[in-house]
Amino acid sequence: MELSDYVQRGIQTLADPGSFDSNAFALLLRAAFQSLLDARADEAALDHPDLKQIDPVVLKHCHAAAATYILEAGKHQVDQSTLSTYLEDCKFDRERIELFCTEYQNNKNSLEILLGSIGRSLPHITDVSWRLEYQIKTNQLHKMYRPGYLLTLNVENSDSQSYPEINFSCSMEQLQDLVGKLKDASKSLERATQL
Repeated sequence: MELSDYVQRGIQTLADPGSFDSNAFALLLRAAFQSLLDARADEAALDHPDLKQIDPVVLKHCHAAAATYILEAGKHQVDQSTLSTYLEDCKFDRERIELFCTEYQNNKNSLEILLGSIGRSLPHITDVSWRLEYQIKTNQLHKMYRPGYLLTLNVENSDSQSYPEINFSCSMEQLQDLVGKLKDASKSLERATQL
């Protein structure tokens, strides 16, 4: 599990008792889990009176770092010993490590369900339909006299077995560019499979 320098600095700041006392640490940790697991959660969790003395930039940085670390730990299905080893490397004290591990264990199942619902693959295009439109005027009644295309891509999402549609419009030049790029991609794929 690799984390960016930005995230590592945020985690290290979170470990510093001078930046976050034990109460502020617990509040921020719960806010990070809540923001990940509750779709209705908003930034009100960071507006707690005990967090007001902390610089808002530092607070948001540490919140984002904690949320990123939680997601990465859930993605890699990290066990408690690995979790505590990383936190020790970031200079967390024993009390904070125990609190972090307890919160992680309490929310681990919900986190895995959330990560599993995101999906693992891109959607596949199963069909394309198009329609020619001819734009005569704009909303401001300027004359246009310009053709355009309305395209609908039918896609299949293999993770959720859903079949959504992607609709967009483009000019003739944009459509020609899209077709050219698709042909280039097809040729590259053919060459790659021949190797």
